[in-house]
Amino acid sequence: MTQPTQLGRYYVVAEIGRGAMGVVYRAIDPMLERTVAIKTINMALDPGEMEHYEKRFTIEARAAGGLNHPNIVIIYDIGRSGDLAYMAMEFLEGRELKELIAAGELMTDRALDIIAQVADGLAYAHAHDVVHRDVKPANIMILRDGRVKITDFGIARMRTADVRTQTGVVLGSPRYLSPEQVLGKRCDARADTFSLGVILYEMLTGQSPFNGIDVNSLMFQIVNFAPPPPSSINPALPPMIDLIIAKALAKTADERYADITEFAADLRTCRQQGTTGSTTTLPTAQTRPAPTQVTAPFVEDTIPSSRVDDRSTTLPATLPARGLAKDFDSLAATMRLATQTGAITDPDAFAATFGVSRHAIDSMIIDVETESPPDPATAPPPVMKWSPGDRRMFLWAVATATVVGALIVFI
Repeated sequence: MTQPTQLGRYYVVAEIGRGAMGVVYRAIDPMLERTVAIKTINMALDPGEMEHYEKRFTIEARAAGGLNHPNIVIIYDIGRSGDLAYMAMEFLEGRELKELIAAGELMTDRALDIIAQVADGLAYAHAHDVVHRDVKPANIMILRDGRVKITDFGIARMRTADVRTQTGVVLGSPRYLSPEQVLGKRCDARADTFSLGVILYEMLTGQSPFNGIDVNSLMFQIVNFAPPPPSSINPALPPMIDLIIAKALAKTADERYADITEFAADLRTCRQQGTTGSTTTLPTAQTRPAPTQVTAPFVEDTIPSSRVDDRSTTLPATLPARGLAKDFDSLAATMRLATQTGAITDPDAFAATFGVSRHAIDSMIIDVETESPPDPATAPPPVMKWSPGDRRMFLWAVATATVVGALIVFI
């Protein structure tokens, strides 16, 4: 299709993109002397397909056109010029989020800030009864001044819309679909939360939480597979990130954030508490700082005499808090607890994470497995103590029995 020179009152300057529905142009609005983006669809193609696209085009215009928020692209006008239906919108100078993710240059703080801004825009849309349903990196623009804009409400669902998408039809990019969308169920605003959680996971780890060799296997994973915590892929991430993403990616909508504003609030809280400034590029053995030499008596005690050369094990001088009582917040206690509960499924990964010897972990596992449980026959019987309530109840029962006995004797 040849590039038009004019659409309505807008003078077309250049093509800036193509999509499934048509072409996007950069154009000039002579009346207001401003640059705009013109999104078009060709109405002269197959009539059956065009009816579908025209409905989606109308839905997008109604959905985004009624929203006025700093994080949502502004729709200025809609019209038709010959065989082309067009929509004039805010011209955005920046990069798509998918480009930044592919480059792997996003700092953790920046990633949290971007997703929080997207959540703000979606919260505004949800408050106006609009669910995007196709949240993906290609529909998120990062402007030169750092602002974030959500675009393409083409498959949005509005409670007041006359045009409804067919029940059971999967819409949206498969990698970012929520489980209810995959299953063809009716979805609400919490589907956008799930999609945004997938994007955040991808930004922080450099990989998608769900990967399949084809669409069917991908959708199976979305419905059934719980992805590993982001910190297991990027150890520099704070633990709070794991909790936030786990809630956003809950399989059932009721287990997710009830409101996407809560998602944004948790992201900002995490950022305020301080993150490590890590990028999505995972640290390698060459780039990790050398561990500090410290004495590790518990390691020496557990290493067999045949492995005396391993006693010069190095450990980090400081350990991250585990959220336990101080008496148990130590590496030795953490290892023993992890061993007893069967949490060490991959000893090599555990050793790399905590900076300890693999032999120390093996010895700890052997010690725990060979520990003899206490003998119930020789164990001292527990001492039962009465509470004040128990004493009062006993005295009341004695007094009652005494009175009843006296009445029986008297009668």
